[in-house]
Amino acid sequence: MAQCCSAEIMRLKTCVSAQRLEQAMQYSHMFGQYCCLKSYEMLLELLNEMRSTPDKIENIEFQYNEYGAPYLQHGPYFSISHCKAGIAVAVSETPIGIDIEAVRTLKEELVHKTMNETELQSILVDTNPDWAFIRLWTKKEAYLKMKGTGIISDLKSTLNNADDAKMTTYDCVEQQYVVTIAEQR
Repeated sequence: MAQCCSAEIMRLKTCVSAQRLEQAMQYSHMFGQYCCLKSYEMLLELLNEMRSTPDKIENIEFQYNEYGAPYLQHGPYFSISHCKAGIAVAVSETPIGIDIEAVRTLKEELVHKTMNETELQSILVDTNPDWAFIRLWTKKEAYLKMKGTGIISDLKSTLNNADDAKMTTYDCVEQQYVVTIAEQR
């Protein structure tokens, strides 16, 4: 697997649309540029695997909804996420959201700002509160991505009415990250 380096970023720059290249160059650090470009390449690979025709998609242009969430004019649905621990891409025939987050030390202010009382209690009684918080955070973000809104409202109530989604969360203890996929039911 290719690593984040100047040569790999130069290679990826030749494989993406002008739109995605512009987005990638908004990152001030090399790793952010790499993740933005690599996730686009991964999305293209998944889209080509889904195609029933041998013709390869070589470039895609994103459309954006009123909340700024990207989508493809003629489907399928997709979601992209990246953090310092990795890159996650999901593609589906139904609305989907994905979020990947590196596990880090809990910040009490953020927990109280984003979690409701029930969630807060579940975090506090967990044997590993850092992981418990990240699991809930990725569920919230994946769900909001599936809905196509992103973080636009009070995060405390995000999962209260999330019955319209099937959520699957994976912990990668070895590499210290959590990823959640939210798929519309």
